[in-house]
Amino acid sequence: MKPESPLVVRGNIVDPVARTITPSTLTIRDGVIADVQVDATPHATYLTPGFVDAHVHVESSMLVPSEFARLAVRHGTVATVSDPHEIANVLGVPGVHYMLQQARSTPFHFHFGAPSCVPATRFETNGAELTPADVAALLERPDIHYLSEVMNFRGVIAGEPAFAEMIAAARRVGKPVDGHAPGLRGPDCRTYFAAGISTDHECFTRDEALEKLEYGAHIIIREGSAARNFEALYTLIDEYPERVMLGSDDKHPDDLERGHINLLLRRAVAAGVDPFNALRVATVNAARHYRIPLGGLAVGDPATFVEIDDLRNFNVLRTFIRGQLVADDGRETLSPMPIPIVNQFSARPPAAADFAIARGGDSVRVIEVIDGQLITRSGRHVVGDTPQSDPAHDVLKIAVINRYADAPPAVGFIRGFGLRHGVIASSVAHDSHNLIVVGVNDADLARAADLVIRHGGGLAVVGPDVEEVLPLPVAGIMSDAHAVTVARRYAELDRAARTLGTTLAAPFMTLSFMALLVIPELKLSDRGLFDANTSRFVPLFL
Repeated sequence: MKPESPLVVRGNIVDPVARTITPSTLTIRDGVIADVQVDATPHATYLTPGFVDAHVHVESSMLVPSEFARLAVRHGTVATVSDPHEIANVLGVPGVHYMLQQARSTPFHFHFGAPSCVPATRFETNGAELTPADVAALLERPDIHYLSEVMNFRGVIAGEPAFAEMIAAARRVGKPVDGHAPGLRGPDCRTYFAAGISTDHECFTRDEALEKLEYGAHIIIREGSAARNFEALYTLIDEYPERVMLGSDDKHPDDLERGHINLLLRRAVAAGVDPFNALRVATVNAARHYRIPLGGLAVGDPATFVEIDDLRNFNVLRTFIRGQLVADDGRETLSPMPIPIVNQFSARPPAAADFAIARGGDSVRVIEVIDGQLITRSGRHVVGDTPQSDPAHDVLKIAVINRYADAPPAVGFIRGFGLRHGVIASSVAHDSHNLIVVGVNDADLARAADLVIRHGGGLAVVGPDVEEVLPLPVAGIMSDAHAVTVARRYAELDRAARTLGTTLAAPFMTLSFMALLVIPELKLSDRGLFDANTSRFVPLFL
């Protein structure tokens, strides 16, 4: 058999650690850089290490791994550090196996971790449990690379045996441990990171990040579809270029279609960040911390790199993974792969009467949304004899419906969605992924819930002149359609939600976090209203 011809690529190699730019010609054979020749004159384009999303839940894109990869490579992303705890909360260890198997169909580097908090809390219903033994067994696998974010920071601080066992299991096999400690400060913060936690992606102020850096943490600056912390934290890039990474945490498909880590590079440099430092935090730091085999454009390294136009705009011209051209001029070259369906969805369609609230006082607790943040505040609202949504005061009913068993919905009130009519609903509801609905009247709450249930999961918009759904039949949280189709369909639902009055930057993403009990302050599980600051249920009526 005739050997394949070597691939030759020319450009200015950027080394963000050595802080050099070298005009070069690369020769690539069998996916490896076989030769690098220094050229006499500069080239028109630049070659950099591939971009890495240092913390993301692939499931939150509503795309299976192979379809996520097809969008990400367009923007120069070659790897993700991915926590599969979304699907694990639905299906357990088989869900993690599903993600690993699906990821093998693409050359993209999916660096999966072992979920540490399934369920995230004991105050909600989910589909499965991962014991410390389950987690330890996953960590023994060569395709599981770290212990995923330990969200129960109070359990770590208290020395709960389960978390001590999981952290010890990760350290025993030499794999890092990811953190999750929103707002944690002081002695408790020191104790948390001293337990072996190596990162945090939940900082929303500079002072919080500086304290965690002092305790030894690597800071992942998060900029996702709902939680956006880049503006508060980007100055850390020049101050701590070796201790900062970039991640999205949760990225909806329409956002991913528009751009990824490349957009954060552009914003950083436009804000005055040194281009070498910006590139380092987008590439080298995550690859080193998580030991992702990406290489650095030297002889013998995997030929995994990006060709960009310049160090200001970071427009991606071509993306290579192990010598394979996976994206060219904004078009991916990866082929679609088969998408098997796996699911667990047992909810019964509710009736409008299931959302009725019997009056128990003059005022109720209200979840108050903060646009662009996962945290909420706890407010109050005066109600009448029959507690109902009050769109004139931006107070709406919100309900969480157990998707795993037949049970009545938990119903509360929320402020900040801005709906004047109708309902939006989602079976993407972190982290247990029960069905969550918010809206103006009980009949539409029931209609929207029924629409999602009939499709085995999805997103829905229901109103006077609209009834739209994006089916998510893979575990009730991912689509079996192609990435571009999902991105455009999601954008259509987002526009439909805006016709009902919402002005939130990402209404579906925001809704998905209203049941996340590990993020302060007031949230709603399928079992009732929950105060995350005190870790206890609280009554609806004050």
